[in-house]
Amino acid sequence: MKKFLTALLIASFVLAGGAVEAKSLWVDNGYTSLYSDKKARNVGDILTIVINESTTQTASKSRSNSKSGSLNVGAGTGIFDFIKAFSANGSDSFEADGSATDTSRYSGQITVTVVEVLPNDNLIVEGTQSIWQNRDEHKITLRGTIRRDDVTINNTVPSTRVADASIRFDGKGPLNAKQRQGILTQLFNFMF
Repeated sequence: MKKFLTALLIASFVLAGGAVEAKSLWVDNGYTSLYSDKKARNVGDILTIVINESTTQTASKSRSNSKSGSLNVGAGTGIFDFIKAFSANGSDSFEADGSATDTSRYSGQITVTVVEVLPNDNLIVEGTQSIWQNRDEHKITLRGTIRRDDVTINNTVPSTRVADASIRFDGKGPLNAKQRQGILTQLFNFMF
């Protein structure tokens, strides 16, 4: 009976096609090694941009303008003898100095998605993060191009390494509405 079952088992393998193939439950998307990193490299992969931007603008202006003039008129003769001799001098000067310094600092993190892989293996990424707090929305939108070499082992990229970066910080809600000028103020500033 044992020989019969063994022969039956071998025959079933031969009739079934013989080749048995193991399939993975997870799609590996090109990650062939157990030891390879899991950095973003394909469309649809995600990575985190670490925003650490600061800008400083300094403007200093100095203006100076002056003018002077003089006028001398002699006494009139003939029918113009009513004109008396006189002279006038005048001068005008203007001077102004001004300076302004504006410093802005932005920091945070935003997770973005690879939307395109360029022929040179650079990645175009974009993403939006929306945070609601007390009926106010704070929204960060980022789009740019990164090199695969700039993606760290933690799957992050510093914002200073994003080429053609467009980073927008927007907001809406009651608090943000109060920070905008009213319509009449905007109209007055436009006219004057």
